[in-house]
This record gives sequence, structure tokens and C-alpha cells, in this order.
Amino acid sequence: MSTPETTRSETLHRAAPPLDPAARRRGRRLAIASHPAGMTHRMVFTDQLPTLALVALGASETLVGIQRSFGPAGALLQLPTLRAIARFPKRTLLLAGHCVALAGGIPLLFFGGLERLPAELGTAIVLASLAVVALGFAMGETVWFPILRGYVEPDRVGRFFGTLRTGWHIALIVYFIGAQRWLSSHPGSFAPLFAVGFGLGLLRIALIARLPERSERTGQRIRVREAIALLRHESRLRRYLLSVSLSGAVARTALPFAIVMMRRALDLSASQVLLTTIATFCGGLLALYPSGRIVDRVGPAPLLRWTSIGMALLLFGLLAVREPGTGALPPMVAFFFAYSALFAGFGVADTDVLFNLAPGHAPARLIVISAVTVNVVTAATPIIAGLALEWALARWHEPLAVYHGFFVVAALVQGFAFLPLRRFRRESLERDEPESADRDGANPVR
Repeated sequence: MSTPETTRSETLHRAAPPLDPAARRRGRRLAIASHPAGMTHRMVFTDQLPTLALVALGASETLVGIQRSFGPAGALLQLPTLRAIARFPKRTLLLAGHCVALAGGIPLLFFGGLERLPAELGTAIVLASLAVVALGFAMGETVWFPILRGYVEPDRVGRFFGTLRTGWHIALIVYFIGAQRWLSSHPGSFAPLFAVGFGLGLLRIALIARLPERSERTGQRIRVREAIALLRHESRLRRYLLSVSLSGAVARTALPFAIVMMRRALDLSASQVLLTTIATFCGGLLALYPSGRIVDRVGPAPLLRWTSIGMALLLFGLLAVREPGTGALPPMVAFFFAYSALFAGFGVADTDVLFNLAPGHAPARLIVISAVTVNVVTAATPIIAGLALEWALARWHEPLAVYHGFFVVAALVQGFAFLPLRRFRRESLERDEPESADRDGANPVR
């Protein structure tokens, strides 16, 4: 009768060898080159622009919360996609997910026509379109990080992701500067903005089709229950997931409803709100590469601690925004800039933790079950927040006070997000053995 250790040994014996240095370099170059177009496409169809479009259609806080839950809820599709990794190239699955996301976004290219429909019908079509987009991105996300894991040396994770994310932040700054100017002169005209994002999504296909990959096709089915078993046996993984889930839940609720507050309680226009979007990506751009250097030099724990505390303090700082009108715009722009810088640093640090927990020869199981767990936990939070805000706004006649109360709760949750990871210092993380050991099948599953 086979034991877990026997099964583990057999799996390792069939594991593909690591990519050679030239293939890893080519993979890093293609990933960095393709990511600005890919992430611009993704952000245009999942982040602040869809929220503004829904608000323009008259969507309620609950519907905004539902829209923001599509991304994490779509992560459930990653479980069946994980099983497909044993039979299909990861690159094929990445392309398939990307094409689904493109197809889902087609109705938004005709947003002007949707505005002329009855509000309920137009909103329903937009939500259905965004749901399909989210499913496509979730499918692609299942294999994106496992593909990248094959390109990165363990002691350079921070710098690689700092560089990778810097590129798409620059692209998004350029895009949203143009979007802000467009909406200033063409209020409510969202269709051309979605069209540009769609075109960039098409451009990305040519680049990701050439990505090299370290195969995880072992001829043996990947069982979802084996991936879930990692949660029972790996205490560090559970602590990691708790911390990232708390921080992710705050970001997925606080930021979109800060936008809703700006439109409905602070009387700011859509073009003014887009200035905060530009500030968001400027803040991330400023922080990403230095954060990568810090993580590679001293480990993730210090950065996780101070970014968590900083984000909590910024959320408390929103209580100082008390008067509607253009005077509220500078502090909101400053908030989005600073919060994004801290969240970018937190993201680089938590990715370092994740990549050092995932085994190099077969990272998909741990990376995917981590993503699914975090997203399932955070999927409900925007809906719950939207329902709670809608309930409170119907009973109190001071919308700004309601939003302030919400941000206090968010700040308290964010303040606790670091605690599960406070012991994740560099020396506490087991890194992969050198590539030669990995190639010989001697590197154990962790």
C-alpha cells in the first residue's frame, strides 16, 4: 500500500526539470513586457472605472458591492482549473482565460447604448458582462503565478515583482490621465475608455503566447483535496492566509466605497474621482521597487508590520474629510496615493512569503489554494458592506457620518492584519534548495 511519502516521491520523480537560465530570462522579459497591457485591460474592466459606470447608471451600494465581489468569487473557478494543470499546458489555460475575459467585456464597448435602456436592464447587462470578465481573469490567474514561479530565483522575488508591477503602474498612470481628461470633456462617455482597455487586452495575447513554462503535467490528476490538505498541515500557510484575507477584505471594501462616498456624499464628479485613480497608481509606482529591495534585504516581516499599521492610520484619517465640494478632493487624492503606496509594499512582502512557501517543482497547488481561500473569504465582504451601508443610509440622514463609521471599522480590521505574520522573518521561511537539487528531485514538498 502506498504511503503519502511514497506518493510524494513518485510525484517528484516525474516532476519536470527547472527551466534553464536562458528560458528563465526570456520568461521574465516576456512577463514584464506583457504585463502593462494585461493589467491595464484588467483594471479597466474590474476596478474603479466599472464602479463609476455603475454609479452613472444609478446602481445602489449593494450592486456596487456585488460588482466588487465578482473578482474574489470568480476564484472558485480556479479549483477546476487547477485540476486541468495536470493535463494541459499552463500557457494554454492562461490564453483561454484571457480570451474569456475579452469576450465578457464586449457589451461594455457599447456603454452609450446601455445608458439608453431602462436603468434596471442596463445595470443587469453591465453586471453580467463584468461577471464573465471576472471568471476569465480568475481562470488565467490560476496559472499566472505558477508560471512566474518558474522564472524567479528565491532570493530575488521582491526585486522581480517590484520591477514587474512598476511597469504596469506606469501604463495605468498614462491610461488614467487620458481617461480623466476624456471624462472632463465628455462626461459619462465610458465606451471609448473600455475600448482602449479591450484593445490592450488583444495586444497581450501575442506576448503571453510565447511564455516558456516549467510543466506540471505529471500524467497524474491533481486532486483538489490534496491542495486543500495543505491548509491542515501547514501552520505558516494558515497564518499567511489569515493576514492577507484581512488586508484584502479591507481593500476590497474601503476603496470602492470611498469612491461612492466621493460621488454621493462629497459631490465630486467622475473626472475628479479619476484623479484619485491616477494618485493610486502613482503611489504604487513610488513604493514598488524600493519595497522589493527591502524585502530581499531584510525579509517581509518589517514591511508587513509598518504597511499594515500605516493603512489603518490612513483609514482613520478619512474622518477628517467633513465638507463636500472641491475642497475634499486634495485630501482624498492624498489618501489614495498613500494607501496605494503602503498596499503595494504589503503586496510585495506577502508575495515573497507565498513564493517561499511554494515548492519550485510544483507551485500551483499551494499558490492556487491560497488564492482561492483568500478570495472566498473576501468575496462576501463588499456585498456585506454594501448591504450595511445601504441599510444605514436609509435610516440616517447624514451620509458622510455613515461612511465615516464604516471606515473606522475598516481601520480596526486593517490594524489586526499584520498580527498573524509578525513572526515571518527571513530566517523562518524555508527557501528552495539550489536548482541542482531541485532538478534531481531532491527538493521536498513543503
